[in-house]
Amino acid sequence: MDIRIAVFEDNNLVRSALQAILNGTPGFNCCGVFADGRHWQHDIERSRPDVVLMDIEMPGFTGIELTKKITEHFPKTKILIQTVFNDSERIFKALCAGASGYILKNDPPQKYLQAIEEVLSGGAPMSPAVAKKTLSFFRSKNVILVSPANADFQLSSREEEILKLLVEGYQVKSIPEKVFISYETVRTHIKNIYKKLHVNSRSEAVMKAIQQGIL
Repeated sequence: MDIRIAVFEDNNLVRSALQAILNGTPGFNCCGVFADGRHWQHDIERSRPDVVLMDIEMPGFTGIELTKKITEHFPKTKILIQTVFNDSERIFKALCAGASGYILKNDPPQKYLQAIEEVLSGGAPMSPAVAKKTLSFFRSKNVILVSPANADFQLSSREEEILKLLVEGYQVKSIPEKVFISYETVRTHIKNIYKKLHVNSRSEAVMKAIQQGIL
């Protein structure tokens, strides 16, 4: 079954290019293109996307505001933020709003397609540079919270190792060679990490690990 992608982008040329790339690639289906978020709820209900490519700067609702609204009303829909900006504060706000990944507009089309596939499989596409900026933002703002008294998430040593790699910005597909186990075993560990931390995505797991000093 094709992956259904909706695009929110105010630039007509970029919007048309993304639509052409998606519809021209086997396994992908651009189910809707929208210049703004004025009718976001109707647009999502009509297009029923698996993944939304969300422009961060649009007239009216910003991409970050729309991300929050969509994730609250359509929690199964993954949001991939796309922007020309790569500053730490926007990254932080996008993740806090519920974005599952982040991609820069100057990334090549193949990177877009890989990011869509990864976010749908439970990953969180984020370049190493973006991951480092996110960590720097947390540290510079001192957003480290104290874990609840006697909190024990009961992570195994292997799960802690994999969570540390996620925090450092490693992609899921590159982790097996780092820890010398299969990709499927890594996926199983990540699912267990999500369950133990009571989170639903990599971005939530990373933020919780940083904020509560789990590692």
